[in-house]
Amino acid sequence: MSDTLWFRTGEATVFSSEGQGTDAMPEILIGDVKGPAGHAFANLMGQTEGHTRMFAIRACNQQVRPATIMVPKVTIKSSAYVNLFGGPVQSAVADAVLDSVIEGVIPADKANDLCIIAMLWIAPECAADPDVDRKDLYRTNYEAMKLAISRAMSNSPSIEELIANRNKIVHEMYDPETGESQW
Repeated sequence: MSDTLWFRTGEATVFSSEGQGTDAMPEILIGDVKGPAGHAFANLMGQTEGHTRMFAIRACNQQVRPATIMVPKVTIKSSAYVNLFGGPVQSAVADAVLDSVIEGVIPADKANDLCIIAMLWIAPECAADPDVDRKDLYRTNYEAMKLAISRAMSNSPSIEELIANRNKIVHEMYDPETGESQW
């Protein structure tokens, strides 16, 4: 059996401090650069209007390993949004990836063989708020990215957990019983 990590997914949600709107909800794909994750990563290298993609870097000339590409979940409509995406969010994602290697969640000996695609959410109203808490935006994205990576690497939640919770957990934004939002 191969020890190649072909295709793992993870997601997490970390809520903001009260009233900040800086919730983080990354959805990620981790896999070998020679497999389907690597092909998807390469295909994302082009830009499309409103969906600026960036590598996760810690600072100029400090791209993290595994190579990580950040993809916004919403259309970017302002330079203020780009500044949040390429500022606190990019910094948080890069730090989370590197710390996941340091902590052994991602094996260091695989760091050059893997890639990560991170689909990231920033509430559009954050870009319109000159007083947005950039530290909280960093915190939520850092915590959520680390959790998403951990979940991807451990295949969490397990199928057993999903089956056990099938009728116990309701999606926060839609309850099929009532047709209502839980928020």
